[in-house]
Amino acid sequence: MIATIQLKSRKLKIDLSQPLDISIPIRNGEKNVNAWYIGPPKIEPEQFDGDIVSVSEGASVNFNTITFNPHSHGTHTETVGHIHEKVYSINKQLKQFFFFAELVTVAPEKKEDDYVISKKQLQFALGNKKREAIVIRTLPNTKDKKTRQYSNTNPTYLLEEAIVYLREKGVKHLLIDLPSVDREKDNGELLGHHAFWNTSGKLRLDATITEFIYVSNKIDDGCYMLNLQIAPFENDASPSKPILYKVLE
Repeated sequence: MIATIQLKSRKLKIDLSQPLDISIPIRNGEKNVNAWYIGPPKIEPEQFDGDIVSVSEGASVNFNTITFNPHSHGTHTETVGHIHEKVYSINKQLKQFFFFAELVTVAPEKKEDDYVISKKQLQFALGNKKREAIVIRTLPNTKDKKTRQYSNTNPTYLLEEAIVYLREKGVKHLLIDLPSVDREKDNGELLGHHAFWNTSGKLRLDATITEFIYVSNKIDDGCYMLNLQIAPFENDASPSKPILYKVLE
């Protein structure tokens, strides 16, 4: 099915029959991706009066309770409410769901004891392109990203200058395959988060950061239509399911 989407002054054609899912699902147990020093998510059937409410245990339905943290346990999209004293719900701030996006692959640079993504790298990757969203795939890009345990590993992050560049370029939706845009242990500075949402100026309430994506190596760099789907949680962040659609020539 071919669909035509009007974005401001530009019409884009996409093939809705070929979605490219770049989300990491939340799974029960230790094989789930994890960060931020907490245990794994749990997906377990409820019990009433000692009876397990599961079809496999003789119940008429499956009735699971899910315990998880969106920031730790899978692909999630967050708003400025993540770092602000005021409650900004992702369910209220994200009001549009289709965006013109560019997928880029970046090999992080070594900086002292860290691996980082710099402004220069993003300038090279984007050039003069104007995009509402950028999807960043980091190298090496192995499948263990779907189950990696990131706590106390000092993962790659974006330099503040790189995020300021994206903000000034008009990027409103930043998607990465890392647990955070910021350094794991930075004394709570969160320079990248603050720069992206412009907390020292006019807040970018309609801007989002999506972390813990996974982009298969089978998906080429280039221009896509992004459908950014979230669960309707009244919270600073929600599990999300970003889908890419190749823009047809």
